[in-house]
Amino acid sequence: MSTSANAPVDAHAQPPSAPKNGFDRYFKISERGSTVGREIRGGFATFFAMAYIIVLNPIILGSAKDMYGHQLDNGQLVTATALTAAFTTLLMGVIGNVPIALAAGLGVNTVVALQLAPRMSWPDAMGMVVLAGFVVMLLVATGLRERVMNAVPLSLRKGIAIGIGLFIMLIGLVDSGFVSRMPDVAQTTVPLQLGTGGHLMGWPVLVFVLGVLLTLALLVRKVPGAILISIVAMTVVAMIIDAVAKVPSWGLTTPKWPGNPVSTPDFGLVGDVSLFGGFDKVGVLTGVLFVFTVLLSCFFDAMGTIMGISDEAHLTDEKGQMPGMNKVLFIDGIAVAAGGASSSSATTCFVESTAGVGEGARTGFANVITGALFAVALFLTPIATMVPSQAATPALLAVGFLILSGSIRAIDWDDWTVAIAAFVTMLMMPFTYSITNGIGMGFITFTVLRVVAGRAKEVPVAMYAVSAVFVFYYLMPALGLT
Repeated sequence: MSTSANAPVDAHAQPPSAPKNGFDRYFKISERGSTVGREIRGGFATFFAMAYIIVLNPIILGSAKDMYGHQLDNGQLVTATALTAAFTTLLMGVIGNVPIALAAGLGVNTVVALQLAPRMSWPDAMGMVVLAGFVVMLLVATGLRERVMNAVPLSLRKGIAIGIGLFIMLIGLVDSGFVSRMPDVAQTTVPLQLGTGGHLMGWPVLVFVLGVLLTLALLVRKVPGAILISIVAMTVVAMIIDAVAKVPSWGLTTPKWPGNPVSTPDFGLVGDVSLFGGFDKVGVLTGVLFVFTVLLSCFFDAMGTIMGISDEAHLTDEKGQMPGMNKVLFIDGIAVAAGGASSSSATTCFVESTAGVGEGARTGFANVITGALFAVALFLTPIATMVPSQAATPALLAVGFLILSGSIRAIDWDDWTVAIAAFVTMLMMPFTYSITNGIGMGFITFTVLRVVAGRAKEVPVAMYAVSAVFVFYYLMPALGLT
C-alpha cells in the first residue's frame, strides 16, 4: 500500500489535472485527483454510515429528564438532529471544502443528558453547549486551536489516525452485534464477548459478516464504489431476510419499507435556549466546569477526527498539516454552538466520514451530497433510517484497515518517546471508547517521556499546556469538581 515507509499511496487518486470548469475549480476536484462520481459515491457512503444518529440521538436525549422532570419530544429531536447535521455538513463542504460530515456528537450528548440536564432546565443545558461553541470559535480566532494541532509531532498524529481507525472498527463490531458487552451479572473482568453469549447467532450478524466479506472482496478487486455497492446490496439482502424470516430485532433500524415514508418536521426545539440560566441553578464555578467538560470533549474529539480524516484523504502537506485548517476548525466551533441552539446537543465531526473517504471522497462536494441527504431526511426520515447498521458498519472495518495500513509505517518506532505515546494513543481510543481520552493520555505520555529523557526543550509549549489541562481534567473527580 505504500512505495516507501513514509509515503502511503492513495489508491483512489488520479494525477492532479487542470480544472474542467468553475465548479471543478471551486471544489478542487481534479486538483485533488478525484472525480465527481467518487465525490457523489463518497457522500452517499458517509450518509448511510452515520444516518443512525437521526434515531440514536433522540433516544439518548429523549430518555433523560431535566431538574423539573421535563423530557424532550422525540419527533422534535429527530427534526433538530437532521436539520443541524444538514446545515453544518453543508457549511463544512461549501466553506471548508473537506469531506468531513458533522452531526450530534456521541459522548457529549450523554454528558448533556446525564450531567447537565438533571441540574438545570433543558434550555439551560443547551445554552451551556452554545457557550462551549463560542469558546471554541474564540480559540480558533486567536490561533490557539491551530497552534495546538500544529504542535503535535507527526508520529503522534499518525498514532491518532490509527487510534481512530481501531476505534471505528470497534464501533462497527459493536453496532453490528458481532461483538457485545459482557453483562455485569457474569461477574467477569472480560468486558466484551463474541456475538451473544459467546456465539454468533441470528440473521443480522450473518448480514454483517457477508457485508464485510463483500466489501473487502470489492476493495481487493478495486471495484469503483465498493463501499456504497456493499451497503446497498446488503440492505436489499436484509430486507429480503426480514420479509421471509421475520427477524425479531435488527437494533435501532429495521430494513423494512415504511408504510408512510414521508414525515413532517417539527421545529419546536430550535432556538429554545437560555445562555446563562444554568449558572443561576448550579453556581458560577460548577457552570464553568460544565462548559469546560463539553468544550474539552468537542475540542479534542473533532481535532482527532479532522487529523485522521485529512491524513487518510491525503489533504495534508509534508509536515502533516492541512492547508485551510483554521477555516475547518472555526466551522467546527459554529457546529458546536448550532447543536446547542437547535437542542440536538453539540454537533461535531464524525469519524464515519471515513466511509466516504474510503469510497474516494477528497473534497467538500461529498459533504454537499451528505448534507443534502440529511436535509431530505427531514421529510423522509423513515426511509433514511431503514438501512440497518449491519449493512452500513462493514464499511467501518474496511476503512479502519485502510487507515491502519496507510499510517503505521510513518511512525518513528526508533524514538521511544513518541512511539510509546503513539502506542498509548492508538490503544486508549478503542479501549476507553473515546477519542478525547486517547489524545489526552497520549499527550501526557509524550510530554512526560520527553522530559525524563532530558529532551524537555523539544516539547512545544502548547503540548505542555494541553497536557496540564488533561491532567486537571482527569483529576477533577478526585478534587470534587464534578
